[in-house]
Amino acid sequence: MSRNFLPALGIAALVGLGGCNSSSPPPPVASAPPQGSANGVTPSTFRLPGGAGCSGDVANWQAIQDNDLQTGHVSQSVYNQIKGEIAQAAAACQAGRDGEARSMVRASKVRHGYPG
Repeated sequence: MSRNFLPALGIAALVGLGGCNSSSPPPPVASAPPQGSANGVTPSTFRLPGGAGCSGDVANWQAIQDNDLQTGHVSQSVYNQIKGEIAQAAAACQAGRDGEARSMVRASKVRHGYPG
């Protein structure tokens, strides 16, 4: 083989391999924004309702869940489960069982990965 042929062969091999390493851009991902939110972020106008005792705990937990559903941070099925737990805590609170209701809210938070 001639001396001029070997460098040309090497360059051709490198050019051919270079094409293997190039990647096409990933296809665009089409997704709808989460329910009620343009970007999945809590609106700056969000405020917890507050309140004292078990009624405040129940109202705040419900507000957090409503927001998380609207921003897409919790699925409808999980929201429904938590809503049932909130209803049980609200019933205990209305029956005057403050400690039990607050404990139920705290347990629900921990069960679903929220700080208690």
